[in-house]
Amino acid sequence: MTIPVAGHARWVRRRHSGRLAGGVIPRPVAIIAVAAATLGALVLAPAAHADPTPQEIEAQIDEAWRELEPIIEEHNATRIELEQRREEVAELSEKIEPLALKVDLAMAEASDIAVQAFRGGQLSAFNALLRSGSPYTFAEQLAALDRIAKSQQAEIAEVAEAKDELEAEKAELDALIAQLEEEEAKLAQRADEIDAEIERLQELRIEAYGETGGLGDLRPVPCPTTYPGGTAGEVISFACSQIGKPYVWGAAGPDAYDCSGLTKAAWAQVGVYLPHNAAQQRSAVRYIDRSELRPGDLVFYYSGLSHVGLYAGDGWIVHAPQAGVPIRMSPIDQSPIHSYGRPG
Repeated sequence: MTIPVAGHARWVRRRHSGRLAGGVIPRPVAIIAVAAATLGALVLAPAAHADPTPQEIEAQIDEAWRELEPIIEEHNATRIELEQRREEVAELSEKIEPLALKVDLAMAEASDIAVQAFRGGQLSAFNALLRSGSPYTFAEQLAALDRIAKSQQAEIAEVAEAKDELEAEKAELDALIAQLEEEEAKLAQRADEIDAEIERLQELRIEAYGETGGLGDLRPVPCPTTYPGGTAGEVISFACSQIGKPYVWGAAGPDAYDCSGLTKAAWAQVGVYLPHNAAQQRSAVRYIDRSELRPGDLVFYYSGLSHVGLYAGDGWIVHAPQAGVPIRMSPIDQSPIHSYGRPG
């Protein structure tokens, strides 16, 4: 299989993932600088005696990828957070519209009372009681004026309260929008930096293996090794059918995937919708023991929960490993396992 040349990762991501949408709040961009420094040192360090072997370069790629993949998964989590906040903004907008109408109506009613009082309501009553000369009539008129005044005060208070509520809702909405814009700007910067790191990894891989990539057989055994039937069968069959498609960070199909994008898309086939983030998928599914594993179950990797694949049976998983490596099958114990989970 031909390995993408430098720049291909960025083109494929933009071609297939479509957007950088709406997560947890992004970690400082300095984290990416650490990964870049680590990788840069690996790339630029001169060989003491001889050029590194393909196996040594592969180890360098793996080490650099362990720095990069958690950042990609956090980026996915941030997109989830952005989507949730956009939904909150939409809900606030729906609440503000009737509230604004309420303010308008209250102001109109208060204005009507004021106009009536000025044109002959309160003033005419006051003049009438002055002309009546009767203390009883005068007292009754004062009581009537007091009731009108209190009515006006209540209307004004209602208007003020509605106005304050509107302003508070609007302030919250404005703050959310400002935060979204700031986070989107950070995402754009991180996207470029992640793409640059992926291009470096691609160059390393080509240096190690040439255009063949040294990938070996992507499907060394039947996938799944045994068919479980039911919804689990649909899930794992879909995942197996994606073998050979490229890894693209932030992608969830149909033409490319990252690790949590593949598991999300596979379980969506049976109406189970998982977040596009390995750690959040771990929180969304129930724990199972290794002895309970069946094809379609999720296998989570690393202490930081930065990778996830689908169990394919007999000690194999199907997953989206890393940039430059397409969807493939791998031994389940190829990387340190965190836990196992079953959606649904």
